[in-house]
Amino acid sequence: MMELHQTKAGHVTYLGMFKGQYNGYLLGDRGYPCLPYLMTPYPEPEPGPQTRFNLAHSRTRAKVEMTIGILKSRFQCLRGLRVSPERACHIIVACVVLHNIATIRGESHPPCIEEDGPEEHPQILEPNRDGRLLRDRICQNYFY
Repeated sequence: MMELHQTKAGHVTYLGMFKGQYNGYLLGDRGYPCLPYLMTPYPEPEPGPQTRFNLAHSRTRAKVEMTIGILKSRFQCLRGLRVSPERACHIIVACVVLHNIATIRGESHPPCIEEDGPEEHPQILEPNRDGRLLRDRICQNYFY
């Protein structure tokens, strides 16, 4: 699963997910609508499967955020990229490859950098593209 981020590269990923070019789901927090390609937590989960879904969703997002923080602390160029989406993707992939090499060599990474300010959410208005039924199916198939 991928997480939705406010970057040009993330916008390309979002558009690709919307068009069905990628297999998987983006993860968003409660500030986003639940869509077929963008899974969000249950706003008021019932005990049992919905609570387990939300826990798994939260843990996955936390891992993604931690990984992004590690990459941004190791590669300062990733903070506030001001390049085209295509170039941003190349830069990010290069940094991930270099990070993996450093990890294999046992090199430590600098402490994670805290993000600047609150996260902004785009207005995503897509009626008739509701993902709540899909989220319920995922919850029923994997969290019962």
